[in-house]
Amino acid sequence: MARRLEDRVAIVTGASSGMGKTTALQFAREGASVVVAARREEEGSETVREIRDNGGTASFIQTDVARWGDVQRMVDHTLSEYGQLNCAFNNAGISARFTNRWLEVSEADWDNTVNINLKGVWMCMRLQIPAMLEAGGGAIVNNSSLFGLRGGPSAPYTASKHGVIGLSNSAAYEFGPDGIRVNTIAPGFIMTPIMEANFASNSSSKERLSGAIPMQYVAESDTIAEAVTWLCSDQAAYVTGQTLAVDGGVIGSLAARNSSGPVQPRSAQGK
Repeated sequence: MARRLEDRVAIVTGASSGMGKTTALQFAREGASVVVAARREEEGSETVREIRDNGGTASFIQTDVARWGDVQRMVDHTLSEYGQLNCAFNNAGISARFTNRWLEVSEADWDNTVNINLKGVWMCMRLQIPAMLEAGGGAIVNNSSLFGLRGGPSAPYTASKHGVIGLSNSAAYEFGPDGIRVNTIAPGFIMTPIMEANFASNSSSKERLSGAIPMQYVAESDTIAEAVTWLCSDQAAYVTGQTLAVDGGVIGSLAARNSSGPVQPRSAQGK
């Protein structure tokens, strides 16, 4: 079976762990040459090693997406190393600080979160799109969150993730005629290193969280990698300006839960 990203060049930001790393590995398995961009050099280089050990092509570039110069070097590295850019998963971001209530958020909290989660995505696209125009088109997937589709307990995080969706839709409208597709993915509760650490410190939290998800489990990060790969592939050639929630049904079931209470397992429903 033909690989979906054969002979393409892809950038993945935040590829040192979690959803970014899993997606970088998946892109490579599907035939792409992958630029692994991340702040943590040791972990990012490990992602590259894993790709190469499995016969793939990859290189690492240390990148802080909140710094214009770093993002420019990332794109320059991609073009000098591989000659083109066809796909990007702009995944790098900072997690929500749910302990900071609305009136406790400082200006520094706001700036740090928005600079990485929203401005960082804008800078990545601002410099990736010209390279894709040179290549005759491309596909970009930006990472939002289920909190980009609903309210959330962290003001800067929720605002930044809503902003990613609007920013993506704006680019999809602007560059659709040029053959560049831009979509957003909105992950729900995914088993990342941060989530694993939370579960390790609170053994009952995984069960409680799973019970609030219609599909009754917390997904592994390869669920996101598969969705992002599809959006970047020709299988999604007519898909742009869309937000794909990969959340086990959380967003789609909010109205039902608000009216009838928490989702009950089938055993509890007598089925």
